[in-house]
Amino acid sequence: MWNYALRRLLIGTVVLWMVSVIVYLGLSLAPGDELTVRLSPEVVAQLTPDQIAEKRHALGLDRPLPLRYVTWLKSTLSGDLGTSSSDGLPVAEDIRAHLGPTAMLVGAALVVGTVVALAAGVAAAVRSGTAADYLLGSVPILLVGIPGFVLALAAIYLFSVQFGLFPTNGMHTLGDESFGDLLRHMALPGSVLAIGVAAPLIRYTRASMLDVLSSEYIVTARAKGLRPSRVLLSHAFRNALLPIITVIGLTLPEMVAGAVIVEQVFGWPGMGQLAVRAAGNRDVSLMMGIVVVIAVSVVVTNLLADLAYVRADPRVRLV
Repeated sequence: MWNYALRRLLIGTVVLWMVSVIVYLGLSLAPGDELTVRLSPEVVAQLTPDQIAEKRHALGLDRPLPLRYVTWLKSTLSGDLGTSSSDGLPVAEDIRAHLGPTAMLVGAALVVGTVVALAAGVAAAVRSGTAADYLLGSVPILLVGIPGFVLALAAIYLFSVQFGLFPTNGMHTLGDESFGDLLRHMALPGSVLAIGVAAPLIRYTRASMLDVLSSEYIVTARAKGLRPSRVLLSHAFRNALLPIITVIGLTLPEMVAGAVIVEQVFGWPGMGQLAVRAAGNRDVSLMMGIVVVIAVSVVVTNLLADLAYVRADPRVRLV
């Protein structure tokens, strides 16, 4: 297992490098640059070509693109993600301040969404062909077709405006930083993200469980007189987990993308808001730092999903 993990880490390192090249190239070749974002057109019109060239030199924008990338890569490998051009703070400090809220929100949504999806999927498979099965099968299809920002706005209107149950903005109420207040603020954005996880996962869980429940060893286990709960949990569910683990491992990138929208709607101070600010200010250093953190988390999550195969089914051997 350790040899496999080492090989996957090496492959992941190559993937991270390729991602950094593509993103850096895309950010650098996009119209405009940090200087045009910082200065208004009125200010640019009053500057001479020499003054503009001096400002571009100060930002390092006059150097060749490959040289700028190599400089960034060396700095990143040494642990220095650079300085944000939009606020003058170290990129690592900006990311550290926003990573916790996003990790908290995404982690809670992933756990809640997965638990709900597994329970609903198993229930739909056990009651296959009944009204409960049709209901649990049709609701996820409906939810998948609704954009995340629409769900977020609908949740705000229903649970905040109409019933006043939850706050609509921020992470804490001013003057109240208790855990209960945090949960109230997290309820709506976390639920919207959890729905995005649970909706497709219910379908995968149901299909996987139906496939396993029709297997010969399940029929044999029932014929031996084993308790239905033991057949369902110890035999069927454990073997149905393998394809489900794959889906859960691939959910993280979608959740991060969804978090960008959800955090904007709910004013959640996480990586989503930071990414929007970096993109709006053409802050290459900050955007690259965000991309590196997200890419590393995706690579590590996929590796953990592969290693979870062995835990779920000892017959699986990683080679």
